[in-house]
Amino acid sequence: MIDHFNLPVADLECSSQFYSAVLKSLDMKLLMHDKDAVGFGKEFWEFGIVLEPNNTTKIHLAFVASRREQVRRFHSNALKAGGLDNGSPGLRPEYSPSYYSAYIIDPDGHNIEAVCRY
Repeated sequence: MIDHFNLPVADLECSSQFYSAVLKSLDMKLLMHDKDAVGFGKEFWEFGIVLEPNNTTKIHLAFVASRREQVRRFHSNALKAGGLDNGSPGLRPEYSPSYYSAYIIDPDGHNIEAVCRY
């Protein structure tokens, strides 16, 4: 349904380092970097961060994980990269019986999740 998404960040370099480490666990890589934006994806730009130093709106964003191990690596890599724990990896049966996810607060205060539904 959505081709790509761009997340506003206050410090492009800090967020670029954070998301490079975190998205590696979901098999995404850095595809493009310029002075105002950084793009990540598997083959094409799927997720980007864009410099918006005055943005104060915090959002929730969930990335698809194909395996539960990816959710665990996402959480671990995010903590190592400076993210704050907002929900350790585990089942969330209140969403569905097989909903397995983890939550992190990124450097800008966004609530970032990885979720596997299998």
